[in-house]
Amino acid sequence: MTIKFTLTKITEEKDNKARLGLLETNHGTVETPVFMPVGTQATIKGMLPKEINDLGFTILLCNAYHLFLRPGHSLIAKAGGLHRFMGWDKAILTDSGGFQVFSLGKINRITDEGVTFQSYIDGSKHFIGPEKLMEIQMALGSDIAMVFDQCAAYPSSRYETKIAAERTFQWAKKSLEYHQSKHQSLFGIVQGGLFPDIRRENALKLIDLEFPGFALGGLSVGEPKPLMYDILDSTVPLLPREKPRYLMGVGSPQSILEGVSRGIDMFDCVLPTRNGRNGCLFTHHGKISITNARYKDDLSPVDQNCQCYTCQHFSRAYLRHLYMAKEMLAPILGTIHNLYMMNHLMKEIRKAILENRFNSFKKLFYEDYK
Repeated sequence: MTIKFTLTKITEEKDNKARLGLLETNHGTVETPVFMPVGTQATIKGMLPKEINDLGFTILLCNAYHLFLRPGHSLIAKAGGLHRFMGWDKAILTDSGGFQVFSLGKINRITDEGVTFQSYIDGSKHFIGPEKLMEIQMALGSDIAMVFDQCAAYPSSRYETKIAAERTFQWAKKSLEYHQSKHQSLFGIVQGGLFPDIRRENALKLIDLEFPGFALGGLSVGEPKPLMYDILDSTVPLLPREKPRYLMGVGSPQSILEGVSRGIDMFDCVLPTRNGRNGCLFTHHGKISITNARYKDDLSPVDQNCQCYTCQHFSRAYLRHLYMAKEMLAPILGTIHNLYMMNHLMKEIRKAILENRFNSFKKLFYEDYK
């Protein structure tokens, strides 16, 4: 089957549009709002699939662009698809890699047909268009695939942004025409930078194509947060109420709360795992840099209220020692902690929406989180 999305609750509180849903896939049901850890290269760095499962995650994200370059989508298809290749039996969303094509290519040439770019791995030249991206993602066999899109840089002129948005729409049409899979759903991506009218036009044209889900792309690319929230305020209400809404590349706790309050259902970001590898750890009171000298003799856990494996077994002093000694266990324990905190946050958000107290939950969170 393709996905099925069911709204189970819309908040009864004023001044927020938070909602609960169930996203049914071929590899299990996902409760929304949900945060998806990023496994760019078909792995969450330093983590076993079993550990990701034990932390409670039911969906993760992989990147079609990176997997096309290495090891190749044909090999993954031969192995039985991405789920079997990476040993993960729950849901997977594959990002098309539109952002990476533009940001990582040493040189690229963008036309209405697609992008010619240079591999960041070996310098080899490649061409990817919407049809090729659909071929790649169908071979990967993810539960949800994303259309090929052009992400306008920040800042971009109105002219540049409008060109990128129109090209994204044309690529979305081609993607939809080429995509044929009974087991994979294809989401559209709304572009338009920080121009509300361009976003609106792009969203309404994409909605007419009747995708089963919609993402907002081209945000969290360096713009001030208030501007991102303004775009969400003007764009999210345009999207179909009965379909999932996905805010791409957003993963700070504050931005997730703001997104949920505006009716967003799905989030992804490298932030929790990248921070975990670098010793920046989440707590209920804000982030801490565990390599700071102040934690040298601190025998308390990272977070007194955290029930993750890291906090239940190790102290701040021990973790600092591991990071300073560059032991491979350090980023593993840091990643476990940050991912646990993210999944716990999403559980608490869903509970607060269910109990019609999301506004007070958000207020208390901001009071504690510095």
